[in-house]
Amino acid sequence: MGKQALSAIGGLSLATFGCVTFVLAGPRDGDPPNQRQLPATLEDFFHPGTQPDPTLSFDQILPSSNCRSCHGGYDGESPYEPWDAWTASMMGQSARDPIWKAAVAIANQDVANGGESCIRCHVPRAWLSGRSTPTDMSAFEEDDLDGVTCHVCHRIVDPIADPDNPIEDTQILADLELMDLVPEFTGNAQYVFDPMDTRRGPRDDIAQNMHPAPILVSPHHRESQMCATCHDVSNPVFTLQPDGSHAINAFGEESPTQNPHGMMPEQRTYSEWLNSTFATTGVQLDGRFGGNHPTGVMKSCQDCHMPDRFAGACFASPFPPFFLREDTAEHAFAGANTWVVNAINAELGFAAGLTDELVEAANARVFTMLENASDMMLRQEGSMLRARVINYTGHKLPTGYPEGRRMWINVRYLDGEGLLVGEHGAYDPVSADLTTSDTKVYQMKVGFDTAVADATNLPEGESFHLILNNKVFSDNRIPPIGFTNAGFETIRAEPVAYTYEDGQYWDDTLYPVPKNAVQAVVTTYYQTTSKEYIEFLRDTNTTTTDGDYAYQLWEEHGKSMPAVMDAKVIDLGEFLTGDINGNGMVNIDDIVRVINAFGPCPPPEFCPEDVVINEVVNIDDLLAVLNNFGI
Repeated sequence: MGKQALSAIGGLSLATFGCVTFVLAGPRDGDPPNQRQLPATLEDFFHPGTQPDPTLSFDQILPSSNCRSCHGGYDGESPYEPWDAWTASMMGQSARDPIWKAAVAIANQDVANGGESCIRCHVPRAWLSGRSTPTDMSAFEEDDLDGVTCHVCHRIVDPIADPDNPIEDTQILADLELMDLVPEFTGNAQYVFDPMDTRRGPRDDIAQNMHPAPILVSPHHRESQMCATCHDVSNPVFTLQPDGSHAINAFGEESPTQNPHGMMPEQRTYSEWLNSTFATTGVQLDGRFGGNHPTGVMKSCQDCHMPDRFAGACFASPFPPFFLREDTAEHAFAGANTWVVNAINAELGFAAGLTDELVEAANARVFTMLENASDMMLRQEGSMLRARVINYTGHKLPTGYPEGRRMWINVRYLDGEGLLVGEHGAYDPVSADLTTSDTKVYQMKVGFDTAVADATNLPEGESFHLILNNKVFSDNRIPPIGFTNAGFETIRAEPVAYTYEDGQYWDDTLYPVPKNAVQAVVTTYYQTTSKEYIEFLRDTNTTTTDGDYAYQLWEEHGKSMPAVMDAKVIDLGEFLTGDINGNGMVNIDDIVRVINAFGPCPPPEFCPEDVVINEVVNIDDLLAVLNNFGI
């Protein structure tokens, strides 16, 4: 959909794309030279579900400090108080996140009212109360900064009618149906909110007399679909075209589709899970995630990110089983952000509900989550070293929007004296520069096409402009168990400029071995915020100081120091193809090993008899051994 016409009228520009004509705002002071802002309205970001109510005709949405007295700070027999875990999570700090605030400022610069989509998920209390406009966050109240609050989540209603849901939900959905506001699709913050202060949770044995508000039993709070609300996100500025491109919509009206899969994909974490084995039979991970989970079979988002703990959910309830349970859900929502909560604590501390102890516990959960997310296997094959990274999460690794998050392999070769004789994927902690040309970096790269470049007067290609990006240039992130190409194509999350076979949830990289190397130290690293992204936030933000502030905090807190996910050492030496048992020669013992192992050799484990690495031990492997027999 290339530009057909562009003219200037009274300081504004008039652009025509296909049959859509819209006015482009002229350059503003401090903007990149000649960049044009796309003139979207709030209507362009409309989604079904409960709508903002500035008159507060529904009951007040309480700040989460209201929940603290009963659900936090009681320590004693339980170190897993819900409020304490939540407040030190990115859910509890989503509105104070300096990276997010800097990104919202740029979204508003790029597209008028662009922050509307961001605020809807990150600051739901403000959005529901009608304080998301103006979208520069200037109308927020202090309590809005609680982020994704207790009171919001526990008043969420299942948007899908179900006889197992509370009877009260039927009327709420009926009222929305009269206004044609019941969400048809999952994602994009299309949430339904109870207008009354009636709380919801999954338990059916809560002591109602111990709580100031009614509590309803909600199976929805144990469903992954609840997490999909804000973890399956698409950009409504663009609509998918028959040729696979994403065209700019006409401005001033609702998107042509409310199906997130018909818009430009921003993140597909829920859909990735939905198209994995986790969502069907579940995956037995033997305690890797899930805490006290009774079976170890991980199925839902909550199984991994809200693990079962022996804990009490409420200080005020003195009667068993209400105080201590084997399966109290940990409200920590541990993910992969390694430094932002530390920065918020250093700046705001108790004003943000944080203490050093709470943040230290949150850090431990994050690093444990990262360590459990993957495994690595090493194998020498002649003059090459094979490094295999295996994904044990229920989504891509890494997942989410590519805002500087990335994972890579570092290989350090050592000689007999322990001296470094070669390195791949070197990272300089002082400059925060990563050498990407000689290693595998797992990430998604997005940007925009000619149409967006023409509309904005920005250069076409890869970009960190979240709200302008309408094209995926590459995506080599590792799929989850149960991956199929067809399934991921359906959700618009297929690999791009990379290939994975159906069923593959691992990835191999080959590295040449220096002749004088006797050992390799191989590490898989994860980084939350790359130097390239933080510099983009600093240099592109021309309307606020949020970019400079985010960069300052990034520098002060280790420049998002990479976290170790896996680290292994392998001794290197002379390698003979066909030497199955590693005794330095190829003989009858190796032939017997191959013959006895005939049949499938399924990954992710390496099978030494699978000499040619084709996932089956067969005649090809036997021939490879025979070719070197007697050496």
